[in-house]
Amino acid sequence: MGLWTAFRIKEADPSCDVAIVEKDICGGGASGRNGGFALSWWPKISSLVKICGREAALQIARDSERAIQEIAEVCGEDGNEIDFKKSGWLWCATSQAQLNAWESVVRICESLGVDVFRRIPAAEIQRRSGSNIHREGVFDHTAAMLHPAKWVMKLRELCLKKKIEIYEGTPVLSFSRTDPVRIQTPQGEIIAKKLVIANNAWAAAIPELARAIVPITSDMIMSEPASEKIFKSGWTGGEGITDSQTMVDYYQVTKDQRVAFGKGGWGIAFGGRLGRNFDRNQARAKIVEKDFRRYYPNLKDIKITHDWCGPIDRTPNSLPLLGSFPKHPQILYGVGWSGNGVGPSGVGGRILAAMALEQKNQWSEYPLIGKSVGSFPPEPIRYVGAHFVRGAVATKERYEIEDQAPPQWAKLVSKLAPAGLEDKTPD
Repeated sequence: MGLWTAFRIKEADPSCDVAIVEKDICGGGASGRNGGFALSWWPKISSLVKICGREAALQIARDSERAIQEIAEVCGEDGNEIDFKKSGWLWCATSQAQLNAWESVVRICESLGVDVFRRIPAAEIQRRSGSNIHREGVFDHTAAMLHPAKWVMKLRELCLKKKIEIYEGTPVLSFSRTDPVRIQTPQGEIIAKKLVIANNAWAAAIPELARAIVPITSDMIMSEPASEKIFKSGWTGGEGITDSQTMVDYYQVTKDQRVAFGKGGWGIAFGGRLGRNFDRNQARAKIVEKDFRRYYPNLKDIKITHDWCGPIDRTPNSLPLLGSFPKHPQILYGVGWSGNGVGPSGVGGRILAAMALEQKNQWSEYPLIGKSVGSFPPEPIRYVGAHFVRGAVATKERYEIEDQAPPQWAKLVSKLAPAGLEDKTPD
């Protein structure tokens, strides 16, 4: 998000001095650790219609679709450097309870005259996914897969070519609510006409944004290269795949023929405190591997060689916060991407660049600016409540994956969970 915003500012006004201040390295957070899914906002069309209306929602989703292709365009050579492939996404059901989870989204798209999702019957979904655990699904042709760390490094390189200053290993200790903004770092002070906050889950430590974000983990494993075994399974189309759980499983085959398999929503932070548990947790990695082995028993001999995790800045409705502080318009923010920032953050970069440059155009007046995403309870109620809800969701989905009826308490409490990657059809 920060790199995209800086890139678009400098593109629009080469004379503007732009600096990126990064505690770690570029991509050290969610941008470099994600599952490599570049999805549009078509799966969130229900939420977009609800908060912005039908016409605006249609435009927003189309912009997010174009943003995916822009990733390849700014890289050149069709994105080969970042393993970009416009291979699409399979949104699947892996249990009886998940069947038709996508129907409300598909119906809204159809009512808008948009041909995005194609319903896939059982035989085809099993052939394309390489596993008969997938019962049916829909295919979204607009999605792409990529290597997230390579993409961040490429965008970083492009920013440096535009003479954008990048200060890595430089934590922001504090910033003033003054005009100009005074930004304190261990190495000294930066004075800026505009400040753009684009630090994902770490924004939960900022009072003005804290109630709208819960930092949660997404945990991933990766297998050894296994081209022959994967080829025999039939999983050769390059699509990204997700199931329809709230604690979603997502997976793809990488360019070097490894299985990258992730699961969202297990670890939860207290406030904005993101400890080592958000970098790696081997116990949670075992849970992810268990799901992988369940979905792909035909790949049981493939060894898992890597595991890691990263923070997600989840909002109540899973859409981002874009805007400025009410009393301090010189301080802008673009956070809350909720695990789907790879593609849509290209839209966010254009919005924040236009706002920072005080332009008057479609981006500075974008329908998402200033829209409420809802709020979570204050701490410690949020932390305790989130664990209780997470436990209910885990219990419910553990029963459902075995096609068993979950306890009624788990079903009821699970309804309190924030929205996920997709707008699912209600039970």
